This record gives sequence, C-alpha cells and structure tokens, in this order.
Amino acid sequence: MAVTDTEVPTRAAPRALLSAAATRATLGSLTSVIPMNRAGVGFGRTLIAAIMAMGGSMPAGATIIPDEGGEWVLGPGVEFGRRAGYYVHGSAYVICSAKTHRKLVARLSEATGLPMFVVDYRLAPEHRFPAAAQDVEAGYRRLLAQGYAASDIVIGADSAGGHLTCDMLLAHAGDAAFQPAGVVLFSPLIDLTLGLAERQETVRRDPAMSAGAARRMVSLYTRGQDPDHPRLKLDFSAARALPPMLIQVGGCEMLAADARYLDAQLREAGGVSTLEIWPGMVHVFQALPKLAPEATVALRRAANFIADRFSDELQEIG
Repeated sequence: MAVTDTEVPTRAAPRALLSAAATRATLGSLTSVIPMNRAGVGFGRTLIAAIMAMGGSMPAGATIIPDEGGEWVLGPGVEFGRRAGYYVHGSAYVICSAKTHRKLVARLSEATGLPMFVVDYRLAPEHRFPAAAQDVEAGYRRLLAQGYAASDIVIGADSAGGHLTCDMLLAHAGDAAFQPAGVVLFSPLIDLTLGLAERQETVRRDPAMSAGAARRMVSLYTRGQDPDHPRLKLDFSAARALPPMLIQVGGCEMLAADARYLDAQLREAGGVSTLEIWPGMVHVFQALPKLAPEATVALRRAANFIADRFSDELQEIG
C-alpha cells in the first residue's frame, strides 16, 4: 500500500508481517521476562524510549515548548490560534512520557495544523491511582483556563491514555461545556484487568507483549484498588453525552479486543464511534512510521476526522 492512499488496507502488507515477526522476536521476548521491580521498570522505560526514538520521525521545523504539567508540540508552520489539541500519551501508567511521544504528536500536529499540549502525568509505581487521572484532568482544565473552549479542543490519546481520556470524559458526562469536539484514540486500553486482551491472545498472540506482562505493569498503578472501582472499570451508559470518537487499532495486537469493546459500548449507549482495525499493524503503529508506512495514512485519516469535527461544529453554529 502506498503512503499516498487514504483508505484502511484490507489485508496486511508483507512489510507489516515482517515488522510484526521482528517485534515478536525482540520486544515480545524481552517484555515477557522484565521484572516489575525498580530495575525492571527503569529498563522498560529506557527500552520503550529507544524504540519510540528509532521508529519515529520528527518533522523538520517542529517546535517544543515546555509548559506547566507538560509541553506544547507544534508541527512545522503550526501557530497558536483559536483551537488546540490535547494529547494523553500511553504508558501502561508506568513507562512513557511527553518526551517519548514528541515525534508522534509533532506529526499529528503537522497533519491537523493544531498546536498540541501533551500532558506529562505522574507514573507508577512512584505514583499510584488516581495520580495519573488527576494530572490528566488538571492538564485539560489548564487549557480551558487559558481561554480555549472545549468545543475548540480535540483530544488524542493512545494505550493507557485511552482509558484516562474516557474516564475523564465519562466523569463529566453531565457537563456539555466540558466535552471536546472529538476524540482520536490509538490502540486504547479499556479493560484494566486485561481480561479482554487475554481472550484475544487465544486468537492471535500480540507481537509486543503478553496480556500477563501488561497486567503486571498496569497493576503497579492500580494495586490496592477494587478492580470494580468506577474510575477503573468504566461504565459507558452515559456515553451518548461524549463527543464522536475515532478508534484506530492494529490487527495484530491484543488491544484489538478493547477497541472492539469500546466501539460497541459507545454505540450501544447512543454515542458516535468509528472503528478502524489496521491489518498486520502492531500496538500504536502510528508512532512508528519508519517501520510502518501505514502510520502516515492513519494520521492523515485522524486529521480528516478532526477537520470534520470542527466543520460539523461550524455548521451547527451557522
């Protein structure tokens, strides 16, 4: 598939299958044996930072501006204006940061023309639930306090950032003025018990990580909490009040099950959801354009979704 295409491919390209196999032989082998102690967490953070750096691509002319609670990332030629993006990075609550996601967010900013604020929330095991959730809401409220209307903000998120985003928006489902114009989720984690992912493993093994390894990592954040806590086990019955969501997920990853579940829950509650399953793609492939040319197409589709959301809003005002 050429990167000039704009459609979701119907089958995995040979390069995608090769990348998945290489991921399984390298990262997949390591994540299964990394212990969840101080040394293991440190190694995991270094490893993922290296993968994001090597597989990502920073647009020439992108700008990084440190700010309270995170940083602004502006793609080349992007300037501050009426609208902005808010990005919640993934991490399994443990391993990533605003810095690891700079390249992905810069490319998303370039594609959308929006300045993007990336919240740098506190990580486990140093900071357990609800630290990350508190920081994510504080970062979003900071944009509102700076004068951005929620209807002029779009949220992007990946992996655990997907759960944090849904949690925040559901917690304020009764406040229409709090809801952004739209949400784009890359490989969202929704089931923090990893039960959905575990069942998906019986169909296809995730190249990057097992459900068991992911569960051990997530538990560093949720330890001591009831798994049925309403901020952990999300109730989507009020999802009709949430903004439209675009969900993109790789066909090779275990979180394809979470993506399907989220899409079904949103639709069942009367919400608006678009689900894209990208054949042969691994977890958050949008961050790895050097490994997956499909990443560029996926970001273009995300940008089109965002443009449509603002276009819809203008039509409603008119």
